[in-house]
Amino acid sequence: MSQHAYSKCLIHMIWGTKRRKAILPREVRKKVSTCLCQYAESKEIYMHINYVNADHVHILIDLPRHLALQKVAKLLKGSSSFWINKNRLTKSKFGWARGYGAFSVATSAITKVKSYIRNQEEHHRQKSFFQELDSFLSAYGLEVHKR
Repeated sequence: MSQHAYSKCLIHMIWGTKRRKAILPREVRKKVSTCLCQYAESKEIYMHINYVNADHVHILIDLPRHLALQKVAKLLKGSSSFWINKNRLTKSKFGWARGYGAFSVATSAITKVKSYIRNQEEHHRQKSFFQELDSFLSAYGLEVHKR
């Protein structure tokens, strides 16, 4: 057996703002998107795409072999909230909500997931963040916790 290790774990991650408040204006969201991409690259996390909504974020990444999923979430959420506060991009102290959703993606579905993430604005004209998250949890057979 080869001494090299290979992996391909595509993960669609979703997390929201504290208290799910729509606190991120459009011009800030673009900056946060760039921040997430740059930070991910610095940690050798390949980010296919991200979309920062006013109250939540979607990303599609290749989970690197050297980092656990929980660590990736902590790094991305922590670094971006620190950066938002350091640069005073919101009127009050910013924070992400506890937790996140992480969903496996088949290689054959990359194009579909990228399109879904890219078209968030259109998608959320029809569905709220809570409806969207509940749909994901249900589709993956996960228990929905009441808020």
